[in-house]
Amino acid sequence: MLKRRGLQAIQALLELALEPESWRSGPDLAASLAIPEPMLEQVLLQLRRAKLVEARRGRHGGYRLQRTAAAIPLLEVLQAVEADPSQPPAVTAPSEQAGEQVALALERRLQLALERELARLTLEELLYDLRSTQECLRQEGGLMLG
Repeated sequence: MLKRRGLQAIQALLELALEPESWRSGPDLAASLAIPEPMLEQVLLQLRRAKLVEARRGRHGGYRLQRTAAAIPLLEVLQAVEADPSQPPAVTAPSEQAGEQVALALERRLQLALERELARLTLEELLYDLRSTQECLRQEGGLMLG
């Protein structure tokens, strides 16, 4: 389910969440994340439209989170950048075969479970994981126990 644009959006938001009060320029973010600047600018525009980031022009401008990391569920991030409003949801024709119906029902249940988990999981939790990983890599041996 996680597409490239969704991953880029999460990476950009995590980078902004590391210093929530600072403004980060698009070129600076693109360089930090090794994402082509035009591609990242498109993602940031979608995040701004979804009111996940705010933008400011000028020499000391850039982007920063509009809300705290704890107030940003991952489902909202993914919906902001992966949804294609021009594309209607796929409609499947009724099938005569029970096996196909069971597979479709299972697929839908898995999709709903994933959406529930993404709605519960926040950017703050990923930020905690990121900081823990960074701290492990700084420590001697690179392993955190407990």
